[in-house]
Amino acid sequence: MRRGLVHVLAWLLATGAAVTLSWWGVHTVMAGTAYDPPRALPVTAADAGARDVASGSEAPSPSPSPSRERPVRPTPAPTPARTPVRTPSPSPTVSATASGRVRSYDTDGGRAVFDLRPADATLVSATPGTGWSMQVWKTERWIRVEFARGADRVSVFCTWHDGPPRVEVGTY
Repeated sequence: MRRGLVHVLAWLLATGAAVTLSWWGVHTVMAGTAYDPPRALPVTAADAGARDVASGSEAPSPSPSPSRERPVRPTPAPTPARTPVRTPSPSPTVSATASGRVRSYDTDGGRAVFDLRPADATLVSATPGTGWSMQVWKTERWIRVEFARGADRVSVFCTWHDGPPRVEVGTY
């Protein structure tokens, strides 16, 4: 009986040590791949009132800062059987900042907020709606935020490869 108890104790110690070592290794690797949390940009009362995008009264800042975000390889696009159905882009909420214009795009799937500068853009935040999931793809020339719920997809796509940043919203 005593011999069996010693074997069980030895097995428990060895298993505990292996699990601890594995967790530590995975934690170390995963900690090195995480993005910094998105920075919050201050919105003043004057900025909150500037919601008219069509007026063009806001001038972008001439000094864009380089992005610190790492590019992520995109996953394959939706299957060819699904063709995008264009819906009118929601009216973005606009706030002027020192680095550019922060625009918020509210969709059925959630909200995507971009900092649009004259020559590029960054994703400030993306928040899925209740019951929706979210995925983000980034390259040096575009950012795509996709909200998904079952077979429904809403994509917010920001590109600046051939000019200033522009945002398109599509439902799939």
